[in-house]
Amino acid sequence: MSLIQVLSIDSQRKLLNHLTGFITPERRKKFEKLIQFRTRYLTIVLEDIYQSHNASAVLRTCDCFGIQDVHIIENINKYKVNPDVALGSSKWLTIERYNQNENNTVICLSRLKSRGYGIICTTPHQNGYTPLTLPLDQKMALVFGTELAGLSESALELADCFIKIPMVGFTESLNISVSAAVFIHALTDRLLNSTIKWPLSEDEKISVLLMWTANSIKKSDVLISDFLHREQIR
Repeated sequence: MSLIQVLSIDSQRKLLNHLTGFITPERRKKFEKLIQFRTRYLTIVLEDIYQSHNASAVLRTCDCFGIQDVHIIENINKYKVNPDVALGSSKWLTIERYNQNENNTVICLSRLKSRGYGIICTTPHQNGYTPLTLPLDQKMALVFGTELAGLSESALELADCFIKIPMVGFTESLNISVSAAVFIHALTDRLLNSTIKWPLSEDEKISVLLMWTANSIKKSDVLISDFLHREQIR
């Protein structure tokens, strides 16, 4: 957890006001525009994706459609961002990695359940919903598995429901990055056209704007440390 994440929201607001002076007015306006479309109502979970370009493409899709949080489970495969595919999208996302336990899948999905998320496992092998029929009545964690084996038994056991993309061809599944793009586009479009309170809260907007601003400034850690010391903020 970074230093700014443990600050109170009032301290984050003061720090954001300070750091905003180090970015251009144009970038600030862009941040203020894009933050209105950011959401945590839908979050993405990637379990042991071993092809980095596919996982990186999912990060890029999340950024494009306003998904703020991505949870990466590393039971076997360690994920490394592919910069040629992600195109810098990772610095605009809140990425949480799970790699400290024997079964990180259980840790991740149990934590999301405790935060009020329904666990929606993507698989073509289970009867379930489609992107157009999935109920949107609670926060959703959309879980994707490995390219060949799919989701683990632990993930499937913790699922609240299943979802798949209806297909009529000989091939039974899409590439994970394409599949994620289809799901994310369909679900975010439905949220945008609903009355559900899907945007970030005002406090969440402050935290995300602070992260974006800090990531836009060279050696921002020095500026942050100096400001916190000067203001005696803990």
